[in-house]
Amino acid sequence: MRRLPLRSLAVLTAVGSLALTGCGTQSGDTGERTAGAPGADRTIRAQRVMQLTEVHERTGMTLLEGPVFGADGGLFVVDVTAPEGEPKVMRVDVRKKTKRAVHTDGRGAYTSAQFSPYDGRLYLTDFAHGEIVSLDADGGDPRTFLSGEVDGASMNPDDLAFDRDGHLYVSDSRGLTEGKALGRVVRIDRDGGEATVLADGLAATNGISFDAEYRGLWFSELTENRISYLPVGGKGGVTARHTAVRVDGGVATTDSIAVDADGNLYQALHGRPAMLVYDRHGERLATVEVPARAAKGLESATNVAITPGGTKAYMTVSGPAGGYLYTFDALAKGTRQSNGG
Repeated sequence: MRRLPLRSLAVLTAVGSLALTGCGTQSGDTGERTAGAPGADRTIRAQRVMQLTEVHERTGMTLLEGPVFGADGGLFVVDVTAPEGEPKVMRVDVRKKTKRAVHTDGRGAYTSAQFSPYDGRLYLTDFAHGEIVSLDADGGDPRTFLSGEVDGASMNPDDLAFDRDGHLYVSDSRGLTEGKALGRVVRIDRDGGEATVLADGLAATNGISFDAEYRGLWFSELTENRISYLPVGGKGGVTARHTAVRVDGGVATTDSIAVDADGNLYQALHGRPAMLVYDRHGERLATVEVPARAAKGLESATNVAITPGGTKAYMTVSGPAGGYLYTFDALAKGTRQSNGG
């Protein structure tokens, strides 16, 4: 989830959506790995698939997020800033290049989507109201899975990942509007009965994904432009986290994360229609970019989903020109972790 213009913030607040502000910072901490140069000269050009949305008159923008493949092969996408009556969740047939509305309501500002391996339902993070809701695969039967405070503080849930047993791991972006490092990583039992803070004191926690072996979590911090690694043991136990990659983003900041079958990280960027690809050791492998001739009016590549068992990747890209779906060939095949939160 990313920063929004002040005009859009006011409109979104009025319609019950999220209110986000904040500014990026980069610290000079020592002992952190700066993203290296080995793959800096490799560029992968993404190609446009189709336009999904236009700027909404009532909110002043559109922001696509949370691409995730369903069991039927459909690609589900959320529009964070869609007002009531417009599709907040849509299903895309990437082969036919068609779309249809799946869900809308008058309240939620949904920043990510994931299907649970436990109950098969689609889970959405509502950033504005600190809730996680779920739908059936057709967009019906909405349920509130989690609401209220966790460890005495309300959440701003941004992205989420599931472990093999269906327990949820959420990036809580608390502190973004205040510019304070109040972010957290939160584990929630699959029945919603218990929520545990695994890490705190984070700078606007954003992307989150398990590694290929489910041994640990990669997560990004939007206002520090860094990717950290958090080892996760049995039953959600953790050991000390560490900064894994310092992202040289320039004016762009770190957004959502996806991981392919080889363990490569796809780091989305807010502020640039591009993604950076790293291996598990933090070496830069490639940059995925929207071609310059098509990038006018596109500001962010927020997220990506790689076809399960294949290498075709689909990236959500948004800006004043609208919300688009772009495609490129990933470096390895897609898995459950290849849906970027």
